[in-house]
This record gives sequence, C-alpha cells and structure tokens, in this order.
Amino acid sequence: MDIRSIWVKTMNVKIMPKLILIFLILILIAGCASPVNLTGKTKKFSITAKQWSFEPGTIRVNLGDIVEIRLKSIDVTHSFILSAFGVNEKLEPGKEIKIEFVADKTGEFSFFCNVPCGRGHNNMNGKIIVA
Repeated sequence: MDIRSIWVKTMNVKIMPKLILIFLILILIAGCASPVNLTGKTKKFSITAKQWSFEPGTIRVNLGDIVEIRLKSIDVTHSFILSAFGVNEKLEPGKEIKIEFVADKTGEFSFFCNVPCGRGHNNMNGKIIVA
C-alpha cells in the first residue's frame, strides 16, 4: 500500500463519519434556533452612577428592541457590567459613554459595578427586564 491509499482509507473510515456527524449536528442546532425579530424600536435611557447606586436601577424593554444607554458617573470611577449582553465599561467621573445592544433574550438581567467605590459598593447594582 502506498501513502495515498492509506490516507484515503483513513479519511473514509475514521474521519468522514465524524465530519458528517458534526455537520448534521450543526444543521440541527441552526434549525432549532429561533431568530429574534427586531422591533425596529430603539429604546434610549440615561443611567447615572454614583456612590452607591445606579439611577434608574431598573430598565424595561421588549424582546427585539435596540437598547441605547448613556452612562455617566457623577462622583468617582465606577463600572457598568451587564454580562448577559457583553457589556463591560469603565465610567470615569464626568465623562458620558454610550452603549448599545439588541435585547435578544427574555428575562431579568443584572448589571453592577465592579470597581470598589466605598462601603456601599456591594449594593451598587440594577436590572434590565426584557419581556
């Protein structure tokens, strides 16, 4: 047997069934995933960070909304972590930043500050409700 024959036999017997299985699993996953219909609505919010709270502390949006949040710290350095939507921003005092994401899943999602900012730091959190 030459090397080419060995390679073809290995591909046919060992690798091809695995590749076919992976391909079928990917097709199954893609077929089960239901796409989020964008509402076309952009919901705009402003959140102020200060020792030891975010104001407002709760935001409500609909599934498929584009969410735009302007964030600003008015006292010390804070952060805004919203892991469910991939948001992790540092907030410098007096500087405003804008984040944007699609509310592509329903539920209640916590946001919080992870920059120690004093005694009440552990209470510095809020939530986004997507219905």
